[in-house]
Amino acid sequence: MADYAISYANLSAIESSLSKINKNLGALNGNLEVIDNNVDRVNDNVKVVYDEVEALANEFRNFVQLQIRANAKSNSQQRLIQIRQEMEKRFGHYDIVRRTTTGILQADDLGIVKKDTISNATEELMISTPGYWLAPCLVALAARINDQPDLAEKALREGIKRNDEKTSLFWALVCRRAGRKSAALKWTQRYLANQDEENLDRKTVIILDAFASGLLGSDSEGVVSKQIGEWLEHLTDKAGFVEQQTQQWSDAINLKRKPLEYNNYTYLRKYSKTWPALEDILEGAMLHAEILDYFTAIFEQESSTDSLKAQLDEILTSLVSEFDDEEIPLRKEEKYNQFVVDFDGDEDRARQHMAIEQTAFEEHKDFTQLLTDAAMKPESSHASVSTQKFAIALSKEWVSNAYNDVVAQNRMKVPHKIKINVDNFNDETTDGRNETELVNKFKAQVDQEEASALAKCVLSGFENFCLWGGIAIGVIGLIMMIASNAFLGLIAMIAGVGMVINHFSKKKKVEANRQIISSQFEQKRKNGTQIIRATLAEVVDFRAEFAEKDSESQKVIDFLEQISPEQYVRKLADSNRRINVSR
Repeated sequence: MADYAISYANLSAIESSLSKINKNLGALNGNLEVIDNNVDRVNDNVKVVYDEVEALANEFRNFVQLQIRANAKSNSQQRLIQIRQEMEKRFGHYDIVRRTTTGILQADDLGIVKKDTISNATEELMISTPGYWLAPCLVALAARINDQPDLAEKALREGIKRNDEKTSLFWALVCRRAGRKSAALKWTQRYLANQDEENLDRKTVIILDAFASGLLGSDSEGVVSKQIGEWLEHLTDKAGFVEQQTQQWSDAINLKRKPLEYNNYTYLRKYSKTWPALEDILEGAMLHAEILDYFTAIFEQESSTDSLKAQLDEILTSLVSEFDDEEIPLRKEEKYNQFVVDFDGDEDRARQHMAIEQTAFEEHKDFTQLLTDAAMKPESSHASVSTQKFAIALSKEWVSNAYNDVVAQNRMKVPHKIKINVDNFNDETTDGRNETELVNKFKAQVDQEEASALAKCVLSGFENFCLWGGIAIGVIGLIMMIASNAFLGLIAMIAGVGMVINHFSKKKKVEANRQIISSQFEQKRKNGTQIIRATLAEVVDFRAEFAEKDSESQKVIDFLEQISPEQYVRKLADSNRRINVSR
C-alpha cells in the first residue's frame, strides 16, 4: 500500500513537471513564432528595400542621363557664345566690307553721297582688310562710279587674283544691276568656265538663285540653262550615279525626322522589347507629313515682287554676307553646338544630324549635291525660295526615287510580330486581337509558377517525422519513467513533446506562407492581365496610327509628280534652250 502511495506521489510530481514543461515549451513555441513572424517581416522589408533601391537606381540612372544632357546643352550654349565672339574678333572687320557693298550701290542710285566719299571709304576698307577678296572689288566699283577705268582694271585684277570665282560672280550681278547685260553675260560665262560639275564652288547657288528668279535676262538664261544641261548629262553618265542620288536625297529627307512625344504608348515602351523598332518606324511614317508640309510651304510662297535692283541687292547681300571659306571650321562647330542645344543635350542625335548637314559646309561639291543642299538645307546653303523650288523641281526624279526608297525601307522594318514582355512572361501578338489567348497563357504560366512555389513550401521530411516520431519517443520516455530510469524517461518525453510541438508549429507556418504565396500570385495574375490588355490595346492603336501616317506617303508622291522645273524659272519661256530633265 505504501509502495502504491509512493508510486502515485511520484507520478503526480512527474505529471506536474510535465505540465510545467509543456507550458514552458508552449511559451517557447510562442516566442519562436514571434521570432519567425519578425523574420518574415524583416524579409518582407528587405524585399521592399530591394525594390525601392532598384527603383531608386533607375531614377538615379535617369537623373544622371538627364544631367549629362543638361551639362552638354549648357556647355554648348557657352561654346556658342565663345565661337561667336571669336568669329567677331577674327572676321568682324569683314562685316564692315560686306555692309558697305549694297550701301555703295544704293547711294550711287540715289546720288546723295559724294563720289570722293565713296572712294575714300573703299580705299580705307582696302587697307583695313588685307587679303579679303571683296575689298578690291569695292575699290573697282568706286573707280567705275568715278570714271577711273585704269584704277578699276587694276583693282579688278587684284580681286580676280584673290578669288576669281567670287569676283566673277560679284561683277556678273553688279553689271546686271546696272543694266549692262552684255557685261553681265561675260562675267557669268567667265564664272561658269571656271566650274567643274563634280567640284563646284558652293557659291554657285548664287547663279542658280539669279537664274531661278529670272534676274539674269534671256541671254544669260540661255547660257546657264545650257551649262546646267551639260552638267547633268556628264553626271548622269557616271557609273553609280542613280544609287548616289538615292542615298544623297534619302539622307536629306531623313534629316526632317522628328522624335516621338514621350507620353505616347507608355505600356508598349515598358512592356515590349519590340518598342525601339516600333518607335523608329512610326517616326519614319510621321516623316511623310513633315516632308509634305516642308515642300508645300516652299511652293506656296509667292515670288518676290520687288524691283530688279532690290532682288539683285538681296542676292548680292547673300554673296558677300555668307561666310567665307576661312570661316568654315568655326561655322561648322557653331552648327554642331546649335544642334546640341536644339536637341536638349542629345549629342548622339546632334552628331547624326551634323553628319548629314556636313555637305552644306563643304567648299566644293558636285552639282547635284548643290541642288540637294539648296532644297533641303537652305539655312546652311543660303538658298532663296526660288532656288529651293527650282532645285526640287529639277531633281524631282531623284527625289521621288529616294523618297520611295525611304518609304520602302521603313516598311521593311515593320515587325510582323510584336513582343509582349510582362515580368518573366514573354509572348507575341500580330495586331493585338489575341488577348484571350495571351491572358490564358499568362494565367497558365502564373499557375505553374504558383504550383512550383507551393510545392517548395511544404514540411520537410524531418518536420513530418516529428509528429509520429515525437509521439513514439514520448511514449518510450513515459514507459522508461515508470519502469526503469525516470530521468532519461523524462528527457525522452520532453524531446517527444518538443518534436510534436515543432511539427504543428512548422505546419502552421507553412500554411500561412502558402496563403501568402497564393495571395501574391493572385495579385500577379490580376496586375499582369491588366498590363497585357493595356499593352494589346496600344498595339491596336499603334497599328492604326502607323497605317494612317504611312498612307500619307502617296500625297508626297502625287505632289512631286505635278511639278516641273520650267514652272519655277521665271522668263524661261524667253530662252532659246530648255533644260532637259528627262533622265
